[in-house]
Amino acid sequence: MRPYSVKNLAKLAGVSVRTLHHYDRLGLLKPSVRTEARYRLYGQNELIRLQQILFYKELDFSLEEIFHILEDPNFNLLTALESHKQALEARQDRLATLLKTIDKTISTLKGDRVMLTNEELYEGFPKGQEYRQEAIDKYGAKTVEDSEQKLRQLDKAGFEQLKADQQDIAQTLAGMVNLDPASAIVQQQIARHYQNIRGFWGESVCQSKNMAEAYKGLAKLYIDDPRFTSQNGQANPDYAHFLNKAMVHFSDTQLS
Repeated sequence: MRPYSVKNLAKLAGVSVRTLHHYDRLGLLKPSVRTEARYRLYGQNELIRLQQILFYKELDFSLEEIFHILEDPNFNLLTALESHKQALEARQDRLATLLKTIDKTISTLKGDRVMLTNEELYEGFPKGQEYRQEAIDKYGAKTVEDSEQKLRQLDKAGFEQLKADQQDIAQTLAGMVNLDPASAIVQQQIARHYQNIRGFWGESVCQSKNMAEAYKGLAKLYIDDPRFTSQNGQANPDYAHFLNKAMVHFSDTQLS
């Protein structure tokens, strides 16, 4: 393959020459050849690495995080591409959800707001409203009703956003199953997951609980009940155990 100059690669990838120079200085993307005249030339391997960088940037990873991922000796290109595909499909679904949210927000602003029904509150949860009864049996009716009341205060648009964030976080974490659950990159996503859970439970409920133990209890549930970590209807035990370990580590280091 004929090597690309920095100018040609920038045009091909839709980035600036300045960006490629910056990646070179960071050690994130070095040219395969630097001529005697100090021109940078890039080959096939560099094109693939740049594609990976741009994929991870699209998923909102920082350049420092991307560097550590790509330099990990266990990094597998095929696994990464499959994870990117899943994450981008999830983002596509999230954008579709956001478009629906916009429509509902417009409806709300026009005065058409309707309180969330129980069916809407539990849409997407395992077995729908059967989950509600399981939650009542486990946590008590008052705790469940307090959480429901908090969610109803969000209105439909806010609730749809909360669910869209939940899906985005889950897909991002699913793409990290080959990383150390205690690593900084994973724990940043677990922090998002924890805040999202607080959004579902409601602050009044969270303030009344020992959240370190409650979050560990949820982590255990992910292992004990495969419905909560299944993907496309299929159980995913590797993801369940990864998520459990990451959540327990977060509980021990951030919540205890």
